[in-house]
Amino acid sequence: MTATLPRPDGAPPGPPQPHVPTKRHVQPPPAWRSSILAPIAAGIATLCASTSLTGVVAGAGYLGYVTVTVVLVGCTGLALRSVRTPIPLVGLAQLAVLLLLVTGVFTGSGILAIIPGPAAFTELDGVLTAAFDQIRTGLPPVDPTPPILCLVTIAMGMVAVLVDTLAVAASAPAATGLVLLCVYAVPASLSDTMLPWWTFVLGAAAFAGLLAVDGNHRHRRWRNRDAPGLGGSPAAASVPVAVVAIALVCGLITGSVVTVVGTVGRLPGSANGGSGSGSGGLGVNPFTSLRGMLDQGSTVDLFRVQGLGNDKRLLRAFTLDTYRPNQGWSLPDGPMPAGYPANRTLPAAPGDDGAGDSRRIQINPLNWVDVWLPVYGQLRGLENVNPGWFYDPASGAVFSERKQHAQPYTELASLAEPSKQQLEGAQPDTRDIAPAYTRVAGVDPRVVALTKQITASAPTMFDKATAIWRYFTAENGFTYDTQTAPATDSDALADFLLNGKRGFCEQFASSMAVMLRVLGIPSRVAVGFTTGYADGDSRVITSQDAHAWVEVYFGSRLGWVSFDPTPRSDGRGYVPSYLQSGSSPSNPSSANGEQVPSVSTTQLAPGGGPSTAPGQNGGTGNQQAAASSGVPGWTGWIALAVVLVAIALTLTAFALRRLASWLPLAAAGAWLLAVVLSAWLVHWSLAVIVLVLALAVVAPAVLREITRRRRWSTIAAREPGAANAAWAELLDECADRGVPIPATDTVRVAAQKVAHEHHLDQAGQDHLRTVVGVVERSWYGAETGDDPRFAPAFDGVRESLRRNAPMSWRGRLFPRSIFRRRR
Repeated sequence: MTATLPRPDGAPPGPPQPHVPTKRHVQPPPAWRSSILAPIAAGIATLCASTSLTGVVAGAGYLGYVTVTVVLVGCTGLALRSVRTPIPLVGLAQLAVLLLLVTGVFTGSGILAIIPGPAAFTELDGVLTAAFDQIRTGLPPVDPTPPILCLVTIAMGMVAVLVDTLAVAASAPAATGLVLLCVYAVPASLSDTMLPWWTFVLGAAAFAGLLAVDGNHRHRRWRNRDAPGLGGSPAAASVPVAVVAIALVCGLITGSVVTVVGTVGRLPGSANGGSGSGSGGLGVNPFTSLRGMLDQGSTVDLFRVQGLGNDKRLLRAFTLDTYRPNQGWSLPDGPMPAGYPANRTLPAAPGDDGAGDSRRIQINPLNWVDVWLPVYGQLRGLENVNPGWFYDPASGAVFSERKQHAQPYTELASLAEPSKQQLEGAQPDTRDIAPAYTRVAGVDPRVVALTKQITASAPTMFDKATAIWRYFTAENGFTYDTQTAPATDSDALADFLLNGKRGFCEQFASSMAVMLRVLGIPSRVAVGFTTGYADGDSRVITSQDAHAWVEVYFGSRLGWVSFDPTPRSDGRGYVPSYLQSGSSPSNPSSANGEQVPSVSTTQLAPGGGPSTAPGQNGGTGNQQAAASSGVPGWTGWIALAVVLVAIALTLTAFALRRLASWLPLAAAGAWLLAVVLSAWLVHWSLAVIVLVLALAVVAPAVLREITRRRRWSTIAAREPGAANAAWAELLDECADRGVPIPATDTVRVAAQKVAHEHHLDQAGQDHLRTVVGVVERSWYGAETGDDPRFAPAFDGVRESLRRNAPMSWRGRLFPRSIFRRRR
């Protein structure tokens, strides 16, 4: 036995008392810290993830727009949560603030400058259309034009709202990892080079900080009590951050050293990759548009050429043989042709018998990054070309399978041109050429009639081609301009030839090639560069020289012959000898009197997109007419009707919330539909984004409701697993209310926690005893839960929980039981 010590005052000793450890006093953190750290960490994580867009957007100016957007979204959420606004309303308010920002910055038609109206939505639709067209036709990194900045602002604003909701409202920062990963996936898939290493470091560090902020709040403190096992050491809370940092370093080192998968910048101090990994540079687009606007940005030197002497020739990059009605010319669908290795002996080009002189032309690519290697005339051979380049004699193009910065190379070419007499006497057999070069469909009958009228008195194929070439003159009303005329016809080709008659080289070349094919003459659109400007004994080709022209096939003896129908006034055009002697088109000045280039590094102008034909972007003529008149159209009226229905359902749900449990769900669905339709008024892609985000938000609640109904069906039917289903549902109800019960607790210990933590009333406790008894007998006895009192008792426990521990909006929308590990 243990002896008891006598008391100092002589009184008999009392019974031994158990030792009670002194409870440490924990100073609660300031109130502002728990409410502001998570939104700040979420905003920083979004901002750091947006740095990945440097792979597809030139410069860092877009970061200013993203920063303003993230700050507005975060402050809106912080302000509304401080007054206990329901989570769905906080998200909708953040989206509304984003819409106000976009309206005020990127449109000029908002009510009071920032409130969107029908005119603002119409203008915003044009801006987004221009952004998508610039992405489709541009080479990354694209210039940060207002349409691109608008698209970036909207996209990153959506991400900021979702990250803020998951990290702050749902207390699930780990779930933001997938969202932030998607941000990196978009530029990684669009960019022709790997993203710089530092953007991954910033993103990983910010995400680790977000986890650390939430982990410190969640694990070190829970309702002002120390979490068990952590003690007072702050080092324990930093373990997850250290693990993430170590994993990040190992991943970057492994990706840069061990494997061939890495980043452009690689690790600081490491060697650069091959020649194909350089960043920057320009290329040309394998597409010509019938409508659009030319905006090439600043002038960039692309090539320095030696060996031409006083000769001027067009530099061809590739040719287009596929006409798409109402759109333009493009490459055919499918993979690139097989091709011949360009660093070996090459087959003769059509029209080159090898008898003429070969010209040695040195071409030095300066800022050229593309899959094409431009050449002059009829190619006979290439020197100093790395493996991986191929030559296709059918198209006359030299290409590779990936975009790269080519090294200086030397071309052996024939610059001989046929005479006018040879072309007039040519009668080619179209059977010795691929059918793709004569195929044409979807041509407006008015264009066919115009073509036949122009060439009615032309006896030979050359005369017909020359007659069409001569048609594009100022005498016939055609004007060279950086923008096509506003659309007045549903057919873009007919509109250009008959109405607008204004545009740049893409429109002129596209139109002439179609007219030639209408007559059965083999033709294609060539894309490359004009003659550039002289610089000593060299010629410099710049981005302002990008150009498109027409090539006509005159048989295997003469090959492909160039016709450039674009009237120019800048001195860089080229008229071959067979079209001279006073037969060249007049050269009217451009609309602004400047020396303007043609195209192929085409980008759409800021503030709006090109005029598009009905159906080209999925819209009908009625919708376009409604947009031009400022009327929202049927989508706008339907959205307004849905908003009114949503308001009515919301008011009814508050008034009759105890009589019809389905009313809140119906009101939420109506509001979701209203938001999607409103987003559709801006752009269909925005509606898709809103719908996907909304589905992602409600998915946990839907999954939880499905699980709840399945378990209740098992309990009500008194099936063999009713006891297990009831106990699992009870633990999930506790977890959804923020008081998870450890799975290691016994049934009775867990029941005591449920009754105490959720303040069950007497009726609820009585029902809980019945449930506990049935569960124990099912687990440890022979009963299977087939007790008639069981289902009513379990329902009584749930009703007591609803009365005494009502579930928050967070628990309803983002039930924690969905993410907790089940046994």
